[in-house]
Formats: sequence, C-alpha cells, structure tokens
Amino acid sequence: MLIFELASPTAIGLELGRRLRMQRLAQNLSMTELGERAGVSWGTVRNLETKGQASLSSVICVAKALGLANDLNTLFELSLNSIADMEKAAQARSATRARKAGR
Repeated sequence: MLIFELASPTAIGLELGRRLRMQRLAQNLSMTELGERAGVSWGTVRNLETKGQASLSSVICVAKALGLANDLNTLFELSLNSIADMEKAAQARSATRARKAGR
C-alpha cells in the first residue's frame, strides 16, 4: 500500500490509475466502454490508468462512471478533531479577505 504522504505526485497518480483500472476490470468494462460512459476518450482512460495522468474533470467523470462518486465526498474534507479545531474552522469561515490599498 502506497503511503501518499511520502509519495511523489507521479507515484500517487500511478496508484490512483491502478486503482481505477482494478475497478474497471472488476466491472468487466473495456477502456472504450468506460470512456463512453464517462464521456472521455479511451486514450484518456489509458493515460489515467497507465501514466496516472488526466485532468481533474476527467478523473471525476471516470470515478462517476464507475459508481465511485461517493468516494470523492471525503476527499480533502476538513476533519475536526477537537473543540479548538472547530473554533478555528468557524473563524476561517467568517473571516473576510482584506482589500488591497488604493482600490
């Protein structure tokens, strides 16, 4: 199992591509069939699976076509482990960005 925290962006992309390939194969889909379902070309699916390279939009479309959209719900979700974390999150939500001087 790849430890994402220690891995390079390339290694993470390759691992995600490998995981999506395993999902595709488990559903007995060809790259062409998955591409059609996702609204992307089979080449995009191939690049994602073999090189770990695709636009974020393409990754989302492929994940949705594989029935994995719910797995995206927790991606980058803010985890609040303490009352202090909750207070910081509340302050961040209510903070406004300062304007540049002279505008």
